[in-house]
Formats: sequence, structure tokens, C-alpha cells
Amino acid sequence: MGSRTALVEDLMERFPHVPREAVFKEDLLRGGVAFDPSALSDNEGGEVKPKSYFIFSFDHGTLPELGEAALRRPPEEIILTGGPYDLRRTVVSVRVNPSSPYRVAANEDGVLGLYLDGKRISDVGVPPMPEYYRHTLASGKSVMEVAPTIQWGYLIYLTVFRVCQYFGAKEECQYCDINHNWRQHKAAGRPYTGVKDVDEVLEALEIINRYDTAKASTAYTLTGGAITSKLQGRDEADFYGMYAKAIEEHFPGRWIGKVVAQALPKDDVQRFKDYGVQIYHPNYEVWDRRLFELYCPGKERYVGRDEWHKRILDSAEIFGARNVIPNFVAGVEMAAPSGFTTVDEAIASTTEGLRFFMSHGITPRFTTWCPEPTTPLGKANPQGAPLEYHIRLLQAYRQTMEDFGLSSPPGYGPPGAGNAVFSVSSFMDSLPADEPTAV
Repeated sequence: MGSRTALVEDLMERFPHVPREAVFKEDLLRGGVAFDPSALSDNEGGEVKPKSYFIFSFDHGTLPELGEAALRRPPEEIILTGGPYDLRRTVVSVRVNPSSPYRVAANEDGVLGLYLDGKRISDVGVPPMPEYYRHTLASGKSVMEVAPTIQWGYLIYLTVFRVCQYFGAKEECQYCDINHNWRQHKAAGRPYTGVKDVDEVLEALEIINRYDTAKASTAYTLTGGAITSKLQGRDEADFYGMYAKAIEEHFPGRWIGKVVAQALPKDDVQRFKDYGVQIYHPNYEVWDRRLFELYCPGKERYVGRDEWHKRILDSAEIFGARNVIPNFVAGVEMAAPSGFTTVDEAIASTTEGLRFFMSHGITPRFTTWCPEPTTPLGKANPQGAPLEYHIRLLQAYRQTMEDFGLSSPPGYGPPGAGNAVFSVSSFMDSLPADEPTAV
């Protein structure tokens, strides 16, 4: 294929049941997008919500390599609409790649558009600066630093521990740049709090609650690096749980509470539930046994793949299967040097994992792999996985859900092309839209 446009159009023709919006979205997520200076934000002093770097870099270059985009942040997300493909409203998380064939730029009238191979393919909307971002905590910290919102304001993302205790080449997940992202922000002199104070989190949430008069923020996620021993004298369940307990005491029922943590023993999982968490994300990362052992060496060493999966199933007894939603990193199955070399093999393996969990009523979700260049897998695979893999995964995911009679998981906003707000993969865009409620 001579151009990216030809590749995308070929896949849309070959897989007509996958929404065309999802084809573009997956390509932007896997390969990133470049930004003309006319499309960058004015950081926290402007009218556009800037990218918050809420946990990983999700960029195809380090900050020094991004040029002006490192000084004037791009928007947190973009919305695609219209254009020659008549795209329905599609929310896409921004992953910066200065060498991408996709570029966001303003035309002569100042209207932003997405360009592919030099041709304008859609209009681009950017998130307005929310009122709550214009206010600071008593300490002077910004709300964006303590409690950023993503998914077009739906989700408050509380990365309360900004590094991971799986550290170094023998423990870090081979696709994950959480520790590097921490280092690069500190090196750039940006505020990037390592361990967030509970009272400051509550203060930031109070500001959001006060100024989010439309109640656009519906859920919060508590997350951060793995805790293999203790942090501030607490194990992982108690460390993350203390934030949930404080939030639920101060804002009972205001948001859906979610926690991303390791697959923990049942007694620890019960503590999450007791603290008020409603949804548990014990991410299993990659299904294949050999790849889990190679790509998640710390998780294999401390817990082990079989025990990890057993704990996921056990947690359904506490939260209910529908409220256990483990993530996997879609695309690392095909990462050289150890991954599958054909799309058929990779899809077969991933579908085996989907069937395993969905047969127990547990609905995984996934994040589209961004090959960040400071990670071993990103360095070895700068192009990521083939776009065909991602499109066929969407098809297999929806089919497997239908096979087991499952519906879209809670806490992710509405499903369906034109409706979805989940921005780091297209799984929600690819599911059927909810039927309108009869009045």
C-alpha cells in the first residue's frame, strides 16, 4: 500500500462491521498524531484543556523530542466529526508523534481539522478549559496536577502514586513508561507529585464538585504503580483504599469509584469493597503465558500468571463479575522479538483470553498500546502492532461479548459509535449503542 489512506480505506472495506470511526481512532492511538503550532494549547492559561500526562506519557517521543508541543501542550483529547468519511463524534486520547502521517492544523479560517497524507479528513474539536481547572488548591497546586479529568470530563483520574515498585529491567513491565514519565516531568521542572496527599485530593475534588455544575464527571479512578512491600507503612489495598474511604465519606454517591491495582488476595479485595470502591480493575496485561512471563517479569515473579488469573476470578465473588473489569494492553502480543508474527496467531491468543474471562461473566477492556520509546518494547517496535490487528480485535471482542450474552461494562460512559467517550481504545465505540429508554 502506497499511503496510510489506502491502508485505512482497505481495512474499512474489508471489515465493514467495525465502525469507520474506530478504524481512524485505533490508527491515531497506535501511531500518534502531529500537531501544527496552530493546534497547540496555551497550557493552563488558555481556553483549551491541555494534556495532563495523567499516568504514562502516551507519546512517541520524549519531552525534549516533541519540540513546541513540549512547551505548549496539545489538547488532552480531540473529537473527530464529519469530513469525507462523514465521521460520527469520536473522542480520541492525544498521543503525540511529530512524524505521524496524521496532523491536526487550523485552516485559513482558523478551523481545526485532521489531515492524513495532506488531505483534510475530518473536523477537529478540542475540549474547552473546564472552570475547575482555573482554580488552585491552597498549596498553589493545580487541579489538573492533582485530579485531572479525561474522557471528555467523564472520568477523574487519580494517579495517587506516580511511580511503580516494580523497578528496573528485571521487574518493570516491558511496555510501561510510568517510571520514566515521572523522571522526565521532574527533569523538565514540571509539577508532578509522587505521592498525592489525601487532603489535597479531597480539596481538588471539592473544587471539581463545586464548579462541575453539569455533573459531567461521573466516575473516578484510583491508580498508580504497584506496591510490592509497603508505602507510607501501608500495603497496596490499604494505601489505595484510604483514598477511596476518604472520598466516599466526603462525597457519598457523587461518583462511581474505581480502583486499578494488582490482582490481590481475596481478603485484600474485600477491603477495597469495604472502603467504598465499586469497580475493580486487576489488569492482566497480556494473555499468552510466555509473553506474560517475558513482558511482565515483576508480576510473574511476585504473583505469577496462574495465581493472577485465579485472583481475578475470586474477586468476582466480592464485587460481582460485572464489576471486575481487567485491562489488557492491546498490541503487545505482536511486539518483537518475542511476540506473535502473524495477526491470525495474535487474535487467536487474545480471543482465548477474552473467552476465558467472559465465560465467567467478567468483561475485560483494553488500552491500545502506544509504543513509548523509553520502554524496551517501544524502542524495538516504534510502529507498534499492525492496524489490522487492532481492527480484527474490535471484531473479535464484540463477537465474544455477544457469544456470552454480555453488555458494555459499567463506569465507561455510553457505548456506540458517536456516543462513546472512552478515549484510549475503541472498544466502547465498537459496541452496540444502548437502546433509548422508553418514556
